Amino acid sequence: MALLLVPGYMADDTLWDDMRAQLAPFGPLVHADLRHDATLDAMARRALASAPPSFTLIGFSMGGYVAREIVRQAPERVRALVLIATSTRPDSPALRHSKGAVAKAAPSVSFAGLSRVAIASSLHERERDNAALIERVRMMGVRLGGAAFRQQSMLERPGDLHLLAQIRCPTLVIAAGHDRLRSLQESQELHAGIPGADFALIEDSGHMIPIEAPHALLGVIVPWLERQARP
Repeated sequence: MALLLVPGYMADDTLWDDMRAQLAPFGPLVHADLRHDATLDAMARRALASAPPSFTLIGFSMGGYVAREIVRQAPERVRALVLIATSTRPDSPALRHSKGAVAKAAPSVSFAGLSRVAIASSLHERERDNAALIERVRMMGVRLGGAAFRQQSMLERPGDLHLLAQIRCPTLVIAAGHDRLRSLQESQELHAGIPGADFALIEDSGHMIPIEAPHALLGVIVPWLERQARP
C-alpha cells in the first residue's frame, strides 16, 4: 500500500509532519505538489504522474477537491479515499470575486505568506493567539510563494455534488467541530453523496485539523486504514 497525501490551500507537505510516523506503516508516503497548476484537472494529472500504480488517497480542504478529481481520472488506481475538512460546494460568486481581488493585489516577489488574521480565522477560536501555530501555517505559504498564492486563490472549484455517486472506493469523510471555513453540513453532504462512506467528527479542532489535532485525526484514520488493509 502507498499513501498519496494532498494538502490544502497554501499548504505544503509539512502539513503532515505530526502524522508521518503513524502513517508510515501504510506508506510509502507520496506528496502531491499543487504549486504549479491553475486547474483541478492539471493538479490531479500532475499528482497521478508521480504516484504509485495504486494508492490510498488523503485530501485536506482544497486537496479534497483535487483528490476527487484524481478519483475521477483514475478510479482503478485509488484503493481508498479520506476527505478531511472539505466540501462538495462551489465557491460563491462573492467569494470568487474576493479571492481574485486579493490574488491580483499580491506582490510577485517577497510574498510574506497568508496574513495572520486569515490564518487565525482557520483555527479553533482558542488558537487565535497561538503565535507558533500561526507562524507554522504562514511559513508554508512563504515556501510556496506568491505565484502559487495567485494561482490557488484564482482556482475554480466547481461543485461536484452530482458526481459523488460515481465514487466507488471505500471513503472516510472527516469534519472538525469548530471549523469556521467549512461547515458540518458541507461534510455531511459529502458523506451522504458518496455510497457507503464512513463519517467521523473531530470535535475539538478548527479547520486545520492535521496541525491542530493530529493525534485525534490519527485516532480516526489509522484504525480505518487498518480495516481497509484486511483481506
